[in-house]
Amino acid sequence: MSVGQRLVEVRGRVARAAIQCGRKPEDVELVAVSKTKSPDAVRAAYAAGHRSFGENYAQELVAKAAALADLSDLRWHFIGHLQTNKAKVIAKHAYAVHTVDSVSLARELGKRVAAELRRESMPVLVEVNVSGELQKSGVEPKELGEILEAVRAQPSLRVRGLMTVPPATDLADARRAFEALADLRDAHGGREALPDLSMGMSGDLEIAIACGATMVRVGTAIFGERL
Repeated sequence: MSVGQRLVEVRGRVARAAIQCGRKPEDVELVAVSKTKSPDAVRAAYAAGHRSFGENYAQELVAKAAALADLSDLRWHFIGHLQTNKAKVIAKHAYAVHTVDSVSLARELGKRVAAELRRESMPVLVEVNVSGELQKSGVEPKELGEILEAVRAQPSLRVRGLMTVPPATDLADARRAFEALADLRDAHGGREALPDLSMGMSGDLEIAIACGATMVRVGTAIFGERL
């Protein structure tokens, strides 16, 4: 099955999940995660009408941005753990960052985005480790308010919402993680203050959408298994 055909299937899943819970399909953005995939695979998805792509590693995003520079309306979402020393390259090439998780990163990213003199502020989501897993990035729920304030203090950044990665155990645990993120959003101003929830991947996107996801990050179901 081609990338374009798989993309159609995933779009169908997103639409059905949204309609099933009384939402509009267009209210859920599909971010196609192209980690480890070639620029040609991204081009294939682009040719099928897709524009939002996610990358986990700064250098891979930079390389693909250069290889696909002719696709001017392609939007790169950085969705991996971001070190402060990579903020400069991400500020140059990414449309949005889903994984701000410290005051220092918010400040450094804000400074680097400001230096790029972008026409619009960069959309930013704060990553929250709702499951408390030690191996995962993200702020603890009790630290969320401080990080949100740090992002809002940067004129070049625009808070869009929250992001999480659920435990890789079962769908029941994923649902609990997604519900916890939605509850945190409600506790910090609700949809008006934090319109986006970035959660849900190939295996659990339907549950994420039922729990309020406005962005789902899907790689394998679009591009196939990673090598």
